[in-house]
Amino acid sequence: MTLEEMKTRKQELGLSNRELAERSGVPLGTVQRILSGETKAPRRAAIEGLEKVLAKKNASEDLSRPEKVWRDRLMEPSAAYGTRAVQEKKQGEYTLEDYYAVPDDRRVELIDGVLYDMSSPSSIHQKISMEISFQMNAFVRQNHGSCSVNAAPYDVQLDQDERTMLQPDILVLCDREKQRYFGCFGAPDLVVEILSPSTGRKDLLVKLNKYLKAGVKECWMVNPDARQVTIYKNGEELSFRAYAFTEKIPVGIWEDRCLIDLSVITEELDFLESLKP
Repeated sequence: MTLEEMKTRKQELGLSNRELAERSGVPLGTVQRILSGETKAPRRAAIEGLEKVLAKKNASEDLSRPEKVWRDRLMEPSAAYGTRAVQEKKQGEYTLEDYYAVPDDRRVELIDGVLYDMSSPSSIHQKISMEISFQMNAFVRQNHGSCSVNAAPYDVQLDQDERTMLQPDILVLCDREKQRYFGCFGAPDLVVEILSPSTGRKDLLVKLNKYLKAGVKECWMVNPDARQVTIYKNGEELSFRAYAFTEKIPVGIWEDRCLIDLSVITEELDFLESLKP
């Protein structure tokens, strides 16, 4: 469909932008930008989602994605999209409305009403993330487990409120009651954060504290420069221990039956280190 055809069809079905967003699974801010013509080259997945809804015979026709799922996501209100509205607020006053209004090409996290920009991950960061995710996921599959292993970008509405939305580098979620179509609603069982010069302070001070207070059972803080993983276990008493990449690293939530071996990527990390400017 052309843009004009989509707008005409939307009027014929009597759908608001919010209803179109809920039924298509496309974030409301994206819907508004596409239909206003602000987005000149929208993602194909977004267009296909909108076309799927607009091609239906009537607005009450059965949908492939239940609307309840998208109500759970706390979609953006119908206020006009614009970064100016975000900039006018003070840090500490932002909500999920502002989080979802951020342009798709800008990655942010929302923590207690404060928006934090997220830098693009380095090759080393990506290599470590992929290896940990791969080994954890392989363990789940081999043991027919019900846990899911997810890598960023993946939304975690940690406090189940409108003031915090995190994106850990890796998370393990075993409680399916917390699973939503958009991500996780509540505290995951395990999170992994891979530290970088730009995010290390936030990850170690702000995010780690949030995770532990929310009830995350196990938090991994991975330091690529030191080639070390510090694991914080959240029980009756908080405990922590550091492991070198050369050691087999036990996953506590699985009673140490899963051992992560990062020594297998040592040569690749050495090579990527040599490319640093």
